[in-house]
Amino acid sequence: MRTTRALAVSAAAVAVVGLAAPAASAWDSPSNIVALPSVIARGGQLTITVDGSSCTMAGSTVSSSVFPTTALTHVSGNTSSAKVTIDSNASPGSYDITAKCGENRSLTRPAAFTVIGGVRGGLGGSSSTGATPTDMAIGGGLVAAAVVGGGVFWMRRRSEKRI
Repeated sequence: MRTTRALAVSAAAVAVVGLAAPAASAWDSPSNIVALPSVIARGGQLTITVDGSSCTMAGSTVSSSVFPTTALTHVSGNTSSAKVTIDSNASPGSYDITAKCGENRSLTRPAAFTVIGGVRGGLGGSSSTGATPTDMAIGGGLVAAAVVGGGVFWMRRRSEKRI
């Protein structure tokens, strides 16, 4: 009777260890890829976080078609991250991220982030040195027109009171 119980307990222990081993080994593979912000403009900086203990090893990288392959840096626990800059000529749309970690373990997250297109605004009066002489002339002309218009309005209202 004791032998049967010991055999049953041993079999249960082996079953628990046998079922837990694949789950434990799955944690070392890349399990999650997060890109923040999920919507970004061309030329913007993206922070990528990858979970998995194999991604904390040296030589682990992340890549996409709109930024160069970048090394992952261990953050804490089983988490690693990288900061990448989106190409300034990237086309608007959704892009995948692939993490390659450890011994040929990889994970691809489809449509991990979206690049939005910018507006072609041209120069549009932007200046980094202050008002230009042209800006001053335009502003002065507008002020002069306002003074003349206000004077005409005031003179006209004054003449209406005499009627």
